[in-house]
Amino acid sequence: MPLKLQKTIEEIHQEKITSKSVINNAFEELLSGLESGKYRTASCANGIWTANSWVKQGILLLFKQGKIIDYSQPGFLFADKDTLPLQKLDCIKKNIRIVPGGTSIRRGSYIGKNTIFMPPAYVNVGAYVDDDTMIDSHALVGSGAQVGKNVHISAAAQIGGVLEPVNSIPVIIEDNVLLGGLVGIFEGVIVRKNAIIGAGTIITASTPVYDLVKNKIYRTQEARPLEIPEGAVVIQGSRKTKMKHGFDEELYFNTPLIIKYRDEKMKDRIQFEELLR
Repeated sequence: MPLKLQKTIEEIHQEKITSKSVINNAFEELLSGLESGKYRTASCANGIWTANSWVKQGILLLFKQGKIIDYSQPGFLFADKDTLPLQKLDCIKKNIRIVPGGTSIRRGSYIGKNTIFMPPAYVNVGAYVDDDTMIDSHALVGSGAQVGKNVHISAAAQIGGVLEPVNSIPVIIEDNVLLGGLVGIFEGVIVRKNAIIGAGTIITASTPVYDLVKNKIYRTQEARPLEIPEGAVVIQGSRKTKMKHGFDEELYFNTPLIIKYRDEKMKDRIQFEELLR
């Protein structure tokens, strides 16, 4: 039997439920469940991630049903949907550090224990950020993105949000991953645990990833998203275009390259970084 909340969200979407009080109660239950980790936009069983479509549909309804109100305070301009205010976190209870300087964490996102936020960072609705993760300055965790334990999201890294279509998985960053500065992971890409994505690397669903160690090419398959293998060390490379063109110069596409797999020496470096934190 489906969850009662799931059925309610589906009926709100179908406009079978129009009662404002029922809708508001459903939205509050959804937001509270996302913040507690009870509900997630995606779940993993036996290593396979699947989208929880009804949760994503509920988040889309929050945008659709909400009305813009002014949350501004002296010296702070803020206007947004009344269904999606900023989240009030119990930072002391969960040992969360939010360094001053403009970080925003929206309602409906899960923030784990011992997390660190450097300013300004942004976490959108439906995101899941697990324990011991650090989000550096100018970094984004997009709507619905799932971030594991002990992940380092470096300055200006972007983890894209995926709410539509509702049956598509969001971006997944598993445990112990390091995302370098200016990294971009978008369109439902899965980065498996212990991987390192080097600074400036951009990976989307349409990006082929060349594994120089195993002599393989990873691509999005018809029924499976692009996955970066466990422990892979990825840097931004390039490949010559085969397209015909009228330019004298050789032209190249940006292409992520797996140049090695994580070893004990690299693990020691990560542990040293943890001591510094």
